[in-house]
Amino acid sequence: MTHTPVIQFLYVRPETDADIPLPCYMTPRASGMDIYAAVEKDTVIEPGAVSLIPTGFALSIPEGFEVQIRPRSGLALNHQITLINSPATIDADYRGEVKVALINLGKTPFTVQRKNRIAQMVVQQVCQAELEIVKVLDETERSAGGFGHTGR
Repeated sequence: MTHTPVIQFLYVRPETDADIPLPCYMTPRASGMDIYAAVEKDTVIEPGAVSLIPTGFALSIPEGFEVQIRPRSGLALNHQITLINSPATIDADYRGEVKVALINLGKTPFTVQRKNRIAQMVVQQVCQAELEIVKVLDETERSAGGFGHTGR
């Protein structure tokens, strides 16, 4: 069994955003926690536009972990709303408010309302690699074969 990290949350504006649910797992085996919009008023995202949506919280992630912000499949399928940078990475040393950059890839405007579920948050363990300069890389069956190389 692996170590369960503890993520500390802080409401950035507790006087106005205490009604926004903290991220939560919607089912017992879910890997992602749903994230809610902390917009003050309805925010319309026009087709092709990007909008930075506040969540109302900041967090403290333990060293050796990151948080990835990913699209919600229902928003993507039903409304063509996704993240412009997916997955977005929140590093363990970031302490600012978490905001979600949503893009509307659809043909109609989409309205984000307060407390809408807008994305999901996945906690991942990470390691930092050491880089080593070499004169030759080891050979593999694929070697330098790029996009579509395997024919699958």
